[in-house]
Amino acid sequence: MSYVLPHLHYGWQVDQAILSEEDRVVVIRFGHDWDPTCMKMDEVLYSIAEKKCCFKVKHFAVIYLVDITEVPDFNKMYELYDPCTVMFFFRNKHIMIDLGTGNNNKINWAMEDKQEMVGIIETVYRGAAAWSKYLKIMYLLRY
Repeated sequence: MSYVLPHLHYGWQVDQAILSEEDRVVVIRFGHDWDPTCMKMDEVLYSIAEKKCCFKVKHFAVIYLVDITEVPDFNKMYELYDPCTVMFFFRNKHIMIDLGTGNNNKINWAMEDKQEMVGIIETVYRGAAAWSKYLKIMYLLRY
């Protein structure tokens, strides 16, 4: 299902996707379309991204795919050494997540449960949005 989800083919496109989205979480799957692990993850991402999905992920997240061979610009920066990596960004900031694996930067395995993936994305969105509001209030109180 990777052919259905939007692909970013250049480093500039990845940067613009992260920079330009103000209200939603940017979910980026780094990997290869032909990799079996990525295929499983892409199936889950497609199923939650499609318009008739009951979870309504499109209201708080946008999902992109990036081929790490075609766009090697981020391999070193984000340590993209695994066959499949999912990362989250909100308002131009990388969102760290703690799933009990020790690696708080990304998901580097294929998730097979749609509801679990929706729960993670929703939690990232709620946490990032709440933190953003908190920072804005602290800034206003300070000045």
